[in-house]
Amino acid sequence: MNLIYDNWAIWQKLLTMLENQFGTKSEFILHDLTKDYNHTIVDIRNGYITNRKIGDCGSNLGLEVLRGTVKDGDRYNYIVNTRDGKLLRSSTMFIYDDQGKAIGSLCINTDITETVHFEEYLRQYNQYNVPAPASPLTPAAPPALPQEKQAPGTQSGPEIFANDVSQVLDFLIAEAGKLVGKPVSRMNREDKIKFVRYLDQKGAFLITKASEKVYEHLNISRYTLYNYLDLIHKEANGTNPSPEKEEEKP
Repeated sequence: MNLIYDNWAIWQKLLTMLENQFGTKSEFILHDLTKDYNHTIVDIRNGYITNRKIGDCGSNLGLEVLRGTVKDGDRYNYIVNTRDGKLLRSSTMFIYDDQGKAIGSLCINTDITETVHFEEYLRQYNQYNVPAPASPLTPAAPPALPQEKQAPGTQSGPEIFANDVSQVLDFLIAEAGKLVGKPVSRMNREDKIKFVRYLDQKGAFLITKASEKVYEHLNISRYTLYNYLDLIHKEANGTNPSPEKEEEKP
């Protein structure tokens, strides 16, 4: 299989089965990752859950797989907080071609907002808190949230569902700023390289015109940004490049 359309009828039947089995509280999305990342969604059921539709973009997790930062990005039973306050229990499975390149993904997002609130209500109503086990005969308290499962060697991170890929880029830029822990006005060269390294690892530069937005955000030139990226890639390949002259914006 080289494209998800090679088995399109099967994917359609699978999504229809999932939609009928689990009802309207679960969203099912099929992404074509060979498309422009701003328009990866090719089928979606119950899209009201994340307010997305066919033709909208993928999340930041797909960028990491396309970038190669994450080799096996499958994640199961993880929790996502949406921008409009929903609590979702999610799973993501990536689809690969015969050469092992990611060509698509199938995602499930189940809205558990109401059931979690109902669980909290019942605990308050019953005035019952399960104590810590005092002996092997005492039952343990159930976990508050589902236990995430993911492939070995992958790193969990926050996920954002967006309609436009520029929202994903804004999110990644904000996360990079949190990582550095300084406003841009106080960042030195090492801080900015750390900022750019994070974005590169997260696949941000796969987004059209991301470079322009990043160098303007960091108040550096296009030339300096590309020098940073070249330095980062050489370091990743085990070489020790000599420092380039930095050309900051006036």
